[in-house]
Amino acid sequence: MSRQGPVLVVTNLDDPTTDLVIDELHGRGVPVVRFDSGDFPTTLSIAARITSSGLRGDLSTPTRSADLSCIRSLYYRRPSGFTFPHLDEQTARFSVTQARYGLGGVVASLPGCLYVNHPHRIGDAEFKPSGLITAAAVGFRTPPTLITSSPTAARDFIETHGQVIYKPLSTPLFRIDGVSCTVELREVTAEEIDDTVAGTAHLFQQRVDKSADVRVTVMGHQVFGVRIESDLLDWRTDYTQLRYSVVRTPPGLHESLHAYLDHFRLVFGAFDFAVDRQGRWWFLECNPSGQWAWLEPETGLPMVAAMADLLERKAAWRARS
Repeated sequence: MSRQGPVLVVTNLDDPTTDLVIDELHGRGVPVVRFDSGDFPTTLSIAARITSSGLRGDLSTPTRSADLSCIRSLYYRRPSGFTFPHLDEQTARFSVTQARYGLGGVVASLPGCLYVNHPHRIGDAEFKPSGLITAAAVGFRTPPTLITSSPTAARDFIETHGQVIYKPLSTPLFRIDGVSCTVELREVTAEEIDDTVAGTAHLFQQRVDKSADVRVTVMGHQVFGVRIESDLLDWRTDYTQLRYSVVRTPPGLHESLHAYLDHFRLVFGAFDFAVDRQGRWWFLECNPSGQWAWLEPETGLPMVAAMADLLERKAAWRARS
C-alpha cells in the first residue's frame, strides 16, 4: 500500500550518507523528519497513545512534526544514543532506561512502516556467529571459523589451518592518547596464543588467499556489486590504496543474499566477500548498518537514488518488523 506520510530518519548529527539521501528525498518532494535519539528530551518530544485501534500520536522536533500512525518508512542509521548529563548517575541511568523502552519502543512499533532496518533486527544481525551460521545455511562459502576462550583450542585451530586471522567479535572504541581506535583484524600465529585468551571470547578464521575483495550492497530488490582491489589484509584500514570497479555477482548469489536478509528480516545489508585466486567468493560478514555512499562517486552506481526509492516505497516491499 502506497503511503504519503513522512520518512523518519534516525541518525547522529554528522552522517554524510544520510545527508545525501535526505537531499534526494527533498528533491522528490518526500517529507522527511530527522532526529537523533540524543536529542531526547531536549529538542525531541513524543506523545503516543496506545488505543484499541492502534498507535496514535505525534513525534516533534523544533522544525517538524510527524503523525505516528502514517509514517511511510524509517531509516535507522547509527544514532548517538540517549544521554542525560545534567542528572546524577542513578537518575540518569533510570532516565536512559525509560527513554529506551518508551521512545525506543514506540519508534520500533510504527504501524505499516517500512524499516531500513528495524533497530531490533539490526541488533540480531550484528552477532557474527549468527551471521556466519546463516551464511552457510543459505549457500554462501564461509571460511573455517573458531569462536573460543580456550588457548589450547586456538593453538590447535591455527596449527590445523595454517594462515589464520584474528577478528574482534564486535568493534568497541578504545581511547589511546586521546584518539579513538578500533581493534583491527590481523594474522596470528600459534606462538602468540597465551593464557590471556581465556579471559573472554575470540574469533579466529582461516585466511582466504584472496585476489580482491567485493562489497555487495543490497537495498530492497536492488543489488550493487563493487570489486575492491588492494594489497591490504583489511581494505578498510587505508582507503587511499583502493581501486574500484563494478562487478557482476556470480549465478545464484542474489538468491542467497535475499535469503540471508530474509532470515534476519532486513531490507538492507552491506555484504563483504573475499575473492580467492580461483575466483571463488567467500562470505566474510554482512553489516546491517554498513557504509555505502562513498562507492557511488567511485563507480557511478545510482545508490543514493536506490536508497531513496526504497524509503519512498516506489516499489512494493513488505514491511519487516
